[in-house]
Amino acid sequence: MMEPRSWLFVPADSERKIAKALDSAADALIFDLEDSVAPGEKVRAREVLKGLARRSGGPQWWVRVNPLRTDEHRLDLDLLGIADLHGIVLPKAESGADVAELAHRTGSIPVHAIVTETAASLFGLLSYRDPNSPLAAMSWGAEDLSAALGASSKYDQSGEFSFTYKLARSLCLAGAVAADVQPVDGVFADFRDEAGLTAEARAAAREGFTAKLAIHPAQVEAINAAFSPSSEELAHAQSIVAAFAAQPGAGVLSVGGKMVDRPHLLQATRVLERAR
Repeated sequence: MMEPRSWLFVPADSERKIAKALDSAADALIFDLEDSVAPGEKVRAREVLKGLARRSGGPQWWVRVNPLRTDEHRLDLDLLGIADLHGIVLPKAESGADVAELAHRTGSIPVHAIVTETAASLFGLLSYRDPNSPLAAMSWGAEDLSAALGASSKYDQSGEFSFTYKLARSLCLAGAVAADVQPVDGVFADFRDEAGLTAEARAAAREGFTAKLAIHPAQVEAINAAFSPSSEELAHAQSIVAAFAAQPGAGVLSVGGKMVDRPHLLQATRVLERAR
């Protein structure tokens, strides 16, 4: 399965927003049954999803269900018979045991876990490392974590995330890489600030994230661009791979006037994989 660059949330109770999302360039759509749908609209949201007709091609379809061990969660799982549903987005995950509990009901359907939305979740990021798990991606969220911690703001005086949220973000990245699943950066809330989104997405790509959550179709293009290797990055990666292919026994080589070693080869291989 292709790793999406952009994961676009869309409220499952809004046919209008779903139509716009389907026409976007998002690699994956997350039909949301959780936070963006009012309690009284959840039944209707499920009916809307049941009536969706799949087009040829297009983005992957994922569904964010309600949290484990809730009545709404059990009702959400009735949607798993929808054709072409790629996977489930599990909110409020606190450990790999939560993914295992979900998989006990859903089998091998891929899971994208949102892993930093409660206080307890910050202590379980290594527990997702399970080779038998259907886990495919991990992302982080600041909004629910902020509410869970009773914070009055997520930001420091400079306007950046406070240390706690930077920590959650870094733990998500490291936890996902340790589990060998896709690390997905969180949302950028101001969908009108394209420059800010672009800067944040590019920074996330430099750090090792390979995708980002989106909350509006207008964010998709900038996210896709940020997580697509540039022509210069591709050329450099190809030159490193070619150099080691020509001298497979070498530990260190000179490429473009700079010394590169095996970690550089691994990074170059990942760049080429992302391009494919």
